[in-house]
Order: sequence, then C-alpha cells, then structure tokens
Amino acid sequence: MQIQYQETMTLDEKLAIGCKSAELRKAGDEESANRLLRTAPLPPYIAKVIKEKVGLDYLINSGWNLSEAELAFGSNWLSK
Repeated sequence: MQIQYQETMTLDEKLAIGCKSAELRKAGDEESANRLLRTAPLPPYIAKVIKEKVGLDYLINSGWNLSEAELAFGSNWLSK
C-alpha cells in the first residue's frame, strides 16, 4: 500500500539539512547534528512503523518533524 502525502519541504531543503547535519557531525557536534536532522520531516511510512513498533510516546518525544505524517494520516493520528 502506497501512502499518499504532501511534502512540507522541498527535496533541496531536505538535502541542505542533511548536508549541514553531516558537517556538524564531522566537526564533532553530534548533538547539534541530530537536533538539526530532526527538523526535516520524517517520511510518513517511517513514522507509521515507529508508532506501531516502538509506540506513540516515543514517536512524539523523539523530536522529529511529523508534519508530513500529520498530512498523510490526519492531525488526530498523533493522539490515537
């Protein structure tokens, strides 16, 4: 089953976040690299698997940008 969703960031924006995160990691700033990486939207299919396998609390508290998952599954998806 393919999940349809609207992207909230362009691919270029996501790649820029990934590249900057890699630069921070290479410079030894692991905490900033991880924090920045979590600003990129987590793909809905990954968010769904994390919710099902690890749990909703972990998903919400992980700090990931869940904007695309909310668009794909509805805003109440994070409260179920």
